[in-house]
Amino acid sequence: MPRNVALVADRISWEERELIRTAPDFGLTVEWVNDESLCLGHPDAPSVRDYDALLLRSRSYTRGGLIATLAEEAGVPVLNSAGAVHACENKAVLRTVLRTAGVPVPDFRLVLSRKDFAKSLDDLELPLVLKPVFGGMGKRVTLIRHADTAQSVYDYVEDLGHAFEQACLVEPYLGGGTSVRCLVVGHELVGAAEFAGGGTDWRNNAALGNNSRAVAHDPDVLKIVEGVVGRLGPGIYGVDLFGTPDGYVVNEVNHAPGFRAVASATGADIPSAVARYVQELIT
Repeated sequence: MPRNVALVADRISWEERELIRTAPDFGLTVEWVNDESLCLGHPDAPSVRDYDALLLRSRSYTRGGLIATLAEEAGVPVLNSAGAVHACENKAVLRTVLRTAGVPVPDFRLVLSRKDFAKSLDDLELPLVLKPVFGGMGKRVTLIRHADTAQSVYDYVEDLGHAFEQACLVEPYLGGGTSVRCLVVGHELVGAAEFAGGGTDWRNNAALGNNSRAVAHDPDVLKIVEGVVGRLGPGIYGVDLFGTPDGYVVNEVNHAPGFRAVASATGADIPSAVARYVQELIT
């Protein structure tokens, strides 16, 4: 008898369609559940207890961890775990827990005010990157090349940001034009692709349509992936790496990663890897 899995997401994209299409091959029935419709709170809420597992792919940087926490309270297996999702949703927390575990991350400063911002400019050398603590897909990430424009850039954070949107990181710009996305399922690195910025956009992000190519499973990359999984627990992650003269560092870990670009570049059957992992988790 097929096991029922709720694919909890704010919308259906290529990845969700492929997961739904592939699921029956692994004895699973996957149903899209809009992450705005669960109304969780009571541990016996039927909206989650009717499922054998939740596959959480909410792109919201506030909903995912909350849904995972309440679903776990109701005794429903969740991918990824609430602890992992909460860490991935917050760039400052993620970098802190990874650094504590010995996983290399970029130098950074947490900026909660203009005074913090001014101090970060004194501490770090230009060019610098200003990015929101909460958010993804390369949005609101700003490259600051010149000191005389830095304060004007911060005006937009201070005047237009609301509450937690004003929490930012400042970090060195790790140039070179490429980044590596590692798609992890369970403990395994399923595929890795290098993304290169195109045109006039300096950002390297698959969501921005950057060029990509498959890369070998470098031993240093595998060691970093092992460290990430060892700290966050096995799950489904997009681990984004930047190369530096001292080796790779973890820029971000995505708890609901897009994987179309990695699948296209590498030929890896990522939907089947995810379905197989879910099947193993609930049987």
